[in-house]
Amino acid sequence: MSKEQSVPRDFVVGGELKVRRLGFGAMRITGQHIWGPPKDRNAARALVQRVVELGLNFIDTADAYGPGASEEIIAEALHPYPVGVVIATKGGLLRPRPQAWESDARPEALRRALDASLKRLKLDYIDLYQLHSPDPRVPFEDSVGALADARKAGKIRHVGLSNVGVRHLEAARAIVPIATVQNRYSLSDRSSEKVLSACEGAKIGFIPWYPLASGELARPGGPLDRVAKELKATPSQVALAWLLKRSPVMLPIPGTASLAHLEENARADALSLTQEQFDTLGKA
Repeated sequence: MSKEQSVPRDFVVGGELKVRRLGFGAMRITGQHIWGPPKDRNAARALVQRVVELGLNFIDTADAYGPGASEEIIAEALHPYPVGVVIATKGGLLRPRPQAWESDARPEALRRALDASLKRLKLDYIDLYQLHSPDPRVPFEDSVGALADARKAGKIRHVGLSNVGVRHLEAARAIVPIATVQNRYSLSDRSSEKVLSACEGAKIGFIPWYPLASGELARPGGPLDRVAKELKATPSQVALAWLLKRSPVMLPIPGTASLAHLEENARADALSLTQEQFDTLGKA
């Protein structure tokens, strides 16, 4: 592995929560289609415990995952939480049935969702609470204002946003400090470049969801496959290493229900891409 340039391993969320930049997304520890509990609850708990054993101290979830099941399993696995573990969750989406996602970011709905998450996670406050998505039926400022009020009440330590544009970020920052933004971003989908740039300028953490999407880049003989072979790594590890090198505010949260994949992903920040490898992937 090349040691051409070191990449920061940690990031301080909101100026006070030090996390390893490579985290864990807990969406897939639920049942099929992110609905209901997993078939093997003991295995899911063991997976979450292994996350912490591997030194990944940033765990991202949402009340919509299950719904509720992901948060419950995290609490079952880790409560009382080890010192330094940061739990992030989200509210603002409903799951009326499998494969259905519906916005509800009314202030009263967000207050109920937050209280339910606190109960499931067995916490007095949430380290990072994110608006899961803007609700087109609700003024964005009203939704963010509800989270600002919850922060003042001590139920939220830091506020984050998800699935937003630069204008959303600017509007929210006029109401409350924003610690993170979580948007879709990967080697194959960089549509949130402007949001990432805004986060870099403000030193706001950027959490890319679906970070392992690589499309045609991962085809046999393709750029991702070639770089992986050069580094004696897997394409997934290289995709994560590329994200970590892409920006110091990048906080990938690859998710999995597989212990083998978890352990594979956890080794990604030990990879060091050369500038040539990084550029090759970035231009592909």
